[in-house]
This record gives sequence, C-alpha cells and structure tokens, in this order.
Amino acid sequence: MAALFSFRKAPKAALSTPEPVILPPTASVRIGMGQLLVEGGEPARNLERAARMIGEAAQQGCELVLLPETLDFAWTHPSALTEAQPIPGPFSDLLCQQAIKYKIYVCAGLTERLNGRNYNAAILINPEGEIIVKYHKINLLSVELPFYAVGQTLNVVDTPLGKIGVNICADNYLDGLPIGHTLARMGAEFIISPSSWTVDYSLTEEDDPYREKWVNPFSILARLYNVVVVGTTSVGYIVGGPYEGKKSVGCSLAVDASGVRAQGTFNEFAGDLVVADLPRPVRPEQGTAIGEMLQRKGYQFDKLL
Repeated sequence: MAALFSFRKAPKAALSTPEPVILPPTASVRIGMGQLLVEGGEPARNLERAARMIGEAAQQGCELVLLPETLDFAWTHPSALTEAQPIPGPFSDLLCQQAIKYKIYVCAGLTERLNGRNYNAAILINPEGEIIVKYHKINLLSVELPFYAVGQTLNVVDTPLGKIGVNICADNYLDGLPIGHTLARMGAEFIISPSSWTVDYSLTEEDDPYREKWVNPFSILARLYNVVVVGTTSVGYIVGGPYEGKKSVGCSLAVDASGVRAQGTFNEFAGDLVVADLPRPVRPEQGTAIGEMLQRKGYQFDKLL
C-alpha cells in the first residue's frame, strides 16, 4: 500500500523489503493498547520500552499496536522545546524499523519539530515501515499552547484492517468531539488515539474519574456512527512542565457501539499491554446518507446544546 506522505520508511538496510501484499478486508482486528511508562525528558529509555512493547504486541498476535501520546519526551516536558526531532527523524525511524521487524501496524505519539515549531504529533506506520498518517493535535489544552502549535489537518486512511482515523487524547473531550465526528464522516471505522490521561497524585483506583470523561465521549461516537474508538495512555509520575507532580494512570480504553470492549488498569504502575479483539464495523453510509442516519437516531443538528 502506498504511503500518503513521502516520508522515509527506515534506514537503507530496511528498504529492500518486498512489495506489500494487500489482504482482503478482515472481520476483526486484534489491537494492542500499550500502556507505556513514559519518563519526562528521557526519549532513549522511552523509545526502548516502546520497541519492546511493539515486540510483545506482535508475539500476542496483534495486528496493530497503539502507543501513548508524546512518548518521546512526555507530554509538555520542557526538554521537548529544544530537543524535539523532525518526522521522519531518528525517533520515527526506530518505530518504523520495529513495524518492519514485527510486520505490524504501529500508531504512536511523538513530538515533531517542523518549520521552527513543535507539534504534538501522532503517526500511523504500516508493516512495510511507511508512515501512512501523520496528525497534529488540534484540541490543545491551554497549558499545552506554550509547547505545541495547533494542528490543521485530519486524515483517514484505507488499510487491510479497515479505514483508520487518528486523533490525540483531548481531541476526544466532549468539547473536542467535532474532531471525531469529522473522522467518522470521512469514513473512519476505527478512531485510534495516543493519549496521556492524567490525574492528581492523590487519586487512587477507587476514585476512577474517567467514566464520564472518557467512556461517555467514546460511546457517543461509537453509537452514533458505529465506529470503534481506542485510546492508549501512558503511566507514571509526571516530572517537569505544568503538570509536574500529577500522574498518568493507564485506563486505556476500547469502545464500540456495543459498549466497552477492553479497559486497562487504573494505576500509575500499570505499564502493560491490553489486547482487544475488535470486530470491524460495517459502515455503508457515506456523505449525506450519514446525516440521514443520524437524523433517524434523533441527532439534532440545529441545537446549540
């Protein structure tokens, strides 16, 4: 499958791989949600863990592995302001090499340096090591604005696994759902989202704050459009930046029209792989037929609330 962007796939040693075989559509997709320990300002260690997680996902039969947001420097870590790399670049190349090695789709969040600005980026890599989607986060939190510029594009790509759209973390807040609506209107069957969900250091598993914050918006998109929405988050305490002292706590999530299909452990130490077998949705409606389908479901287009 041809890449949408003319990015380098990997160092020259990997470029002699044969042309990919396009498989018929699959009935379900095994996705690994890689809840990764992400240390602030430690890209080498973070990427080493990411490489191991990709291998583990492949060993468990995953066809796609979804890794967290800004897994290189960690979300809003000050070191990214001066050390962020381009895409393609050394960090994305490493992930491309792993995709080739394990013949697996890899979606991961990185910090991209582009035209003098940083972006909170997500890339989707195919098993041939090609970056077939690159996305910049749009619904940035106010504390992110000193670190990242606002993204300006959305994309959905056709793959043998299905039509895949990519967004990032707060793009799935209720106030950011127009981003998911747009991906669904573009035909996405799977919306995958590298994330870095954070809470105050004092919160524990008993305080789980994510039902309304994440299950609700994921479910809105899943039920309205019959899409699968998957988010993978990092784990660990946050060091440096505006959220220093808070923690990322897992709770990676996969939701389809039937409800929650898989969920990671709510714990700052839950660095593990959550595997979910997710049926590929059937989405026959296109264009204005999607609007007609939404009207049948009672969706009101002319209401402010």
